[in-house]
Amino acid sequence: MSRLGPALWRQTWPMTIGVLALLGFQLVDSAFVARLGTAPLAAQSFTFPLTFLIIGVQVGLGIAIAALISRALGAGEIERTRRLGSLVLMVGGAIIALLASMLWWAQSPIFSRLGADAATRELIRHYWAPQLLAAWLGALLYFVYSLFRAHGDTRLPGKMMVITSLVNLLLDPLLIFGFGPWQGLGLPGAAWATAIAFASGLLLITKRLLQNDWLACSGLRRELAVSTRPFVGIAGPAMISQLMPPLAAMLAVSVVASLGESSVAAWGLASRLETLALVVVLAMTMSLPPWLGRCYGAGDWTQIRQLVRLALRLVVGWQLALGIILALFSPWAAELLAGSPDVRDDLAVLIRFLLPSYSALGVCMLVVSAGNALGWPLRAMLMSMARLFLCYLPFLWLGASLAGLPGLAIGAALGNVLAGVVAWQLMRRMLARSEACSRYESKLLSRERT
Repeated sequence: MSRLGPALWRQTWPMTIGVLALLGFQLVDSAFVARLGTAPLAAQSFTFPLTFLIIGVQVGLGIAIAALISRALGAGEIERTRRLGSLVLMVGGAIIALLASMLWWAQSPIFSRLGADAATRELIRHYWAPQLLAAWLGALLYFVYSLFRAHGDTRLPGKMMVITSLVNLLLDPLLIFGFGPWQGLGLPGAAWATAIAFASGLLLITKRLLQNDWLACSGLRRELAVSTRPFVGIAGPAMISQLMPPLAAMLAVSVVASLGESSVAAWGLASRLETLALVVVLAMTMSLPPWLGRCYGAGDWTQIRQLVRLALRLVVGWQLALGIILALFSPWAAELLAGSPDVRDDLAVLIRFLLPSYSALGVCMLVVSAGNALGWPLRAMLMSMARLFLCYLPFLWLGASLAGLPGLAIGAALGNVLAGVVAWQLMRRMLARSEACSRYESKLLSRERT
């Protein structure tokens, strides 16, 4: 166990820095938009669930990439990893492009159902096309990062996340507010800054990817026929698991919309702050599964159990400390991010109650990620479903109905805590059962040999 801690840290810290930079610029992006007024910030907030929908699909595909390639590496199937890498970039890019096209054509009925009025939908219409382009470019970049992570390289993706974040951060004020006589693009400028940043990242990392010889040009059709079933077996439940949060986010936004425009704007900022606060968890869900996949391929359940327990301890300790600190400083944090007093007050309430509960949410996220890597995609999917639709949304809706925005924040926090407890109990049982089965199989093999 003493050796696993530094090893886990070496795998996780590059991704932590990269994800921190990536999510940090997204929060700053929303802070810049907040300076345009409550209406543009509310318009951007309405698009978050659909952006998370695209991210959910790409993360589901990325989980399958990392699982299959890391298992193939553990089994010594080097040529197969190259074919899988090429297939993922082509098929994944096509899937995200199709999804983005569908979201563009269906934008009016979707945003109407979410509660956006005509003026807000007009603001969204100018923002949505460059935002979808940015989402597609970001998905391609994420797939490339997944290849690097599956091969054990977390440093370059971490560096590239920092670089793209810096490019975005530099372009944001220029494209949103303009410079000199140029007035800027307003809300669409935020999306164009992200698209340019992701495009520059793709140009920089593609050369390194080709140098590493991780792709193949031949045998792709045969590999597609062989790997489609195991890929869908992992990606399908993983994608459903990742798509449920955007669906829950849409339902949550519709509840928040009933509380007013300032509440929607505050909820959007809180959503960006949530992803930033969970940066260590998100980095660990990227760095841990390939390691678990290699241990799974080698049948080393002892190390798997030690890794999972260590990761969960780190997540709970870090998130609880961070959540308490941010809750204590919630008025100042809200003042820094919000553009109007109404949004500031609502955001302070959300920070105060939600942030400490992310320690339990982090446990649930890590359990779902580990479950996908260890061959339990269906259980991981069911855990995600239970977290959102049995714990989070019912408590959120009940709290909003009883006490408005403060009740909504308290209800969401209670739902996170309940989900974390359930996820921990589920992981304990799955690990104990798998380790017992592994020991039993080892005894049978040893008897057959003697």
